[in-house]
Amino acid sequence: MKNVVEPPWILIYVNFSLYIIEGEKVSEPADFVGYCGLYCNACGIRQGKIKEAVQNLRKVMGAYGFDKIMPELAEWEPSFKHYGEFEQVLTGLVNLFGDCPGCYAGGGDPGCKVRRCAQQRGYKTCAECPDVQECEKILEHVKGDPTRRAVLEEIKEMGPEKWAEKMQEKGFSYLQT
Repeated sequence: MKNVVEPPWILIYVNFSLYIIEGEKVSEPADFVGYCGLYCNACGIRQGKIKEAVQNLRKVMGAYGFDKIMPELAEWEPSFKHYGEFEQVLTGLVNLFGDCPGCYAGGGDPGCKVRRCAQQRGYKTCAECPDVQECEKILEHVKGDPTRRAVLEEIKEMGPEKWAEKMQEKGFSYLQT
């Protein structure tokens, strides 16, 4: 029997469950564990939800020709006179939140104190830091998410690689929680 060489796209497909394809680079799932313990691939922004919503809204509005009828509609609803500004906001949403490469590749808040601190201390995640339970930066960063410290503890116990694999298997979005 002759050896059959599979086309490269088949190999990529087979490996997709283990790796995320990022352009030319193949990234490990652990590359998407943020310093603060968020899993980037579960983020609606990283998943392109905002970009998709803007594209869908523009498609519907374009089908109805809203850009052409706004002056007339503004007679019925005064806020429609700001349609041009609304379009600028939609463009801004896509520009800022359209394609997030993940925390390690510079995505997210460019001034993130948690990221800066972890980088200065040489940590891949805050889970490595002995001060994480009392850390004011992480407290400020996770306001509204009382589970983040428990998540960091889980990352510490499992290691970022195993934790990322667990998150990938879950296949959820933070928008679902």
